[in-house]
Amino acid sequence: MAVRPEGTPCWADAMFSDLEGAKNFYGDVLGWTFGEASSEYGNYTQAYADGKAVAAVVPPMPGQEGQSQWCLYFASPDAAATAGKIRANGGEVLMEPMQVGDFGTMCLGREPSGAVFGVWQAGVHEGFEAQAVPGAYGWAEVFTREPEKADRFFSAVFPYTAQQMEDDAIDFRMFNVGDETVLGRMKMTEEFPPEVPSYVNLYFVVADCDDAVARATKLGAVLRFGPMSSPFGRFAALTDPQGANFSVIDLTTTEGEVPGSTPV
Repeated sequence: MAVRPEGTPCWADAMFSDLEGAKNFYGDVLGWTFGEASSEYGNYTQAYADGKAVAAVVPPMPGQEGQSQWCLYFASPDAAATAGKIRANGGEVLMEPMQVGDFGTMCLGREPSGAVFGVWQAGVHEGFEAQAVPGAYGWAEVFTREPEKADRFFSAVFPYTAQQMEDDAIDFRMFNVGDETVLGRMKMTEEFPPEVPSYVNLYFVVADCDDAVARATKLGAVLRFGPMSSPFGRFAALTDPQGANFSVIDLTTTEGEVPGSTPV
């Protein structure tokens, strides 16, 4: 697998104070199996779908306990240079570039409207071993109340071109690397409680959206939206029992026409 082009989502992980609870939950909902915890790296534990690495879970480091959230990492050929761009464009570097053994170099940033994300400069760990199949990452969207700030930032930090969806009901933008659409940006509406900050919402692929929602809610997750069929698949938004937001999508069940979009 070649290292992904700059700006392409390449990995996801989350901190959970109840690591076993998280493993049980995602194991049941997404069918994940888990590798051995790497004690050398804070008990970082990789998750696998059908034997391929798709994400990781980790317990919080002392002093970092808080609400769990998924973090999406974007590929970078030079994490230090990307950190410089984050700062230069009004973002904040939450964690300076740090080499993780020979796996690669990571850094954490926050864009000006508040969403936290990661940057990954690949070493031997190149990121997702599978995508767009059940149990794997499928898509991500930045949810923000200040779309102009987020749009300016991501287009400046990564080599994106952008298209605005032609839909009066929603304010939705898509970012492309070359010919591939790699990220969405959704303006948060009044339906979002005011205390919910900007965040990056990850979609994990499932074979059956309704079945995944039933499994998740039975295990204590909160259904936030859906299930709903769209031109891109049948999806639902959930909050897991430890407070991490995520969505599930069945890419095979589609409904309606894909809306048009305009380059911006």
